[in-house]
Amino acid sequence: MSDFPTRRTMMVDTQVRPSDVTKFPIIDAMLTIKREDFVPTVQRETAYLGENLEIGAGRVILEPRTLAKMLDALDITPDELVLDVGAGLGYSAAVIAHMAQAVVALEEDEAMSSEAQDALSAAGIDNVITHVEALKDGAAEHGPYDAIVIEGGVTHVPDALIAQLKDGGRIAALFMDGALGEVRIGYKRDGAVSWRRAFNAGAPVLPGFEKQDAFTL
Repeated sequence: MSDFPTRRTMMVDTQVRPSDVTKFPIIDAMLTIKREDFVPTVQRETAYLGENLEIGAGRVILEPRTLAKMLDALDITPDELVLDVGAGLGYSAAVIAHMAQAVVALEEDEAMSSEAQDALSAAGIDNVITHVEALKDGAAEHGPYDAIVIEGGVTHVPDALIAQLKDGGRIAALFMDGALGEVRIGYKRDGAVSWRRAFNAGAPVLPGFEKQDAFTL
């Protein structure tokens, strides 16, 4: 039997802490959540690798370092409602649930969302709502949100998501330019978002977040 608790500790000690992530709620969540329970069964042995983990249909679970640094930059507090866009099989939502009041795990793949719900329930996590809808459309019925995390690459952030972010809220997105990408944190003030670069990372661009063709006559 694989020693997953030891692998989990090694993930935090070799991938998360060295990336200047020191906030206790993040460290505690990543030491507590059993990542192997939120990946496809055939991927359990590779659950703690320091790389994006493919889960099918061109989708990935973000590498632990990327997720941890996103959450560190967002500085989520226990009284906040968070929208997790592209929640996949539920790992990111499970981690965020340890530091937020509640999480809406948005996924457009019904099978993935169902698996996420099962895994979250099995883990005893009761402050996450799974929601099935196109990722680019968000989950307006549960918002507005204090923070939004996009679990994959983007070339733009749809207006629908910005509209669901509270004024004063924050959003984390991984902007891709070819094979290169950087995470930026957006801060919403007076209805507009200003972006600040946080760190380099990479991931496949999510459906609905691809580059939009310029309109020409």
